[in-house]
Amino acid sequence: MTKFPHDQFAKEYLQELLSPLGQVETSKDVTAEVREIDVFFQPTSVNSEYAQTLGLLGKIAATVAIIEPFRNPVNRDGIFSGVTKLLNTRADFLRKANREEQRLESRELPFLWILTPTASETLLENLGFRMPEESEGWGRGVYFLSKDWRVGLIAIHQLPKVPQTMWLRMLGRGRVQQEAIAELTALSVNNPLRSNALELLYNLQANLQANLATIPQADQEDRELIMAIAPLFQEQLQAAKQQGLQEGIQQGREEGIEQGIEQGIEQGIEQGLERGRQEQQRLILENFFLVRFGQLDEKMTAFLSTLSTLPAAEFTMILFSISMLTVDEAGRQQAIGLLAENFLRMRGYELGDMLAIVMTNLLALPGEELRLLLDRSPQLSTNELINLLGQRRE
Repeated sequence: MTKFPHDQFAKEYLQELLSPLGQVETSKDVTAEVREIDVFFQPTSVNSEYAQTLGLLGKIAATVAIIEPFRNPVNRDGIFSGVTKLLNTRADFLRKANREEQRLESRELPFLWILTPTASETLLENLGFRMPEESEGWGRGVYFLSKDWRVGLIAIHQLPKVPQTMWLRMLGRGRVQQEAIAELTALSVNNPLRSNALELLYNLQANLQANLATIPQADQEDRELIMAIAPLFQEQLQAAKQQGLQEGIQQGREEGIEQGIEQGIEQGIEQGLERGRQEQQRLILENFFLVRFGQLDEKMTAFLSTLSTLPAAEFTMILFSISMLTVDEAGRQQAIGLLAENFLRMRGYELGDMLAIVMTNLLALPGEELRLLLDRSPQLSTNELINLLGQRRE
C-alpha cells in the first residue's frame, strides 16, 4: 500500500512523460535542511515534435526545472518551501560552474514550477504572482514571480480545456481530473502515451483501493476517482479480449481445418474454435499480468494454459479478483496464489484442512517442476496430490 498514492502518481506520471526529453529524477535530495525535490528535470535532447504533443507540459520542459505537484491547494508555506529548494539547487549549479570555471547564463539556471489544483486570488496577490502578457503565449492559469526569481505557478483549475493542457489537468482534482481522464481515453489506442498514462492510472486506482480498505472514511473524491478509472480497466480488458479473440479464432480455424481433413470439416472447425477461445483467454491473462505487474514469470506462465480453459464467467471472476490487488510485489504474490487456488478448484481436488499446506508447497516448487506437476494433474487423485504436497515443510 502506498501512503500517499496521489503524490506517487504525480511523480511517476511526470517522469514517464518527460523522460523522452531529458533526465528526470524523483525525490531528489538537495543540500541544507530541505526536503527532497519531487521532480527534477534536465533537458538532454531536442525533440520538438514530442514536446509539442505534451502541450503546456512540453513548454515547461524547455529548461532545467524543479516541479512540485500539490494534491491539495498550495499555501504560502508550500511556496516558500519550493523557493528554498530552488535557491539551494541554484547555489549547487553555481558552485559546480565555478569549480569547472564556466559561466552560467540565467536561462541555464533551474526554474521552479508549482502545480496546484487551485489557487486563491489572495494568495497570488500577496506573494506577487502575475499573469504574463498574452503575447508570451502561456495562456490562462499560468502565473510568474518577477523574471529573476524563475518561479512559475500553474493553477490547474484555471487552465483552458484544450488538448494542450490535458497532460497537466490530469494532475488536477475532482471534475477537472476526471474530464482530463476522459480526454485521454479518447486518444488513439495506438498512442503510446495513452497506454503508459492508463497504466499509471490503474496503479493509482489499486493504491487508492488499498487505502480505502484500511481507511474506510477516506474522502469521497478518492472514491469518485476510483469509479472514474474503473471503466478504463474494462475498456482495456475488452481490447485484450478482442485481440485474443481475433488471434484465437484465426489459430483455431487453421487447426480446425487441418483436423477436419481427418475428422470431418464441421467437427474439426468446432474443436478448433474452442481452442481459439482458450487461446483468447490465455492471451488476455498474459496481457493483463504484463500490464498490471510488468512481468510474467515462470509460475504465472505455468498456470495459464490450464486456467485458460475455464468457462467465461469463472475466468472473468479471476481477472476481477486480481484487479483488486495492489500493484506491487505483495499483490503479485497474491495473484499467483489466486491462480493456484483456482487451479486446484478447477481440477476438483477436495483438500479441506490440507489446502493451505498443499498451496504453500505447490507454490514453493521451481518453475519447471511446477509445470510438470500441473501437466500430470489430470491423472492425479486428491490423495495422490496430498501424498506429493501434503507434508508440512520446515
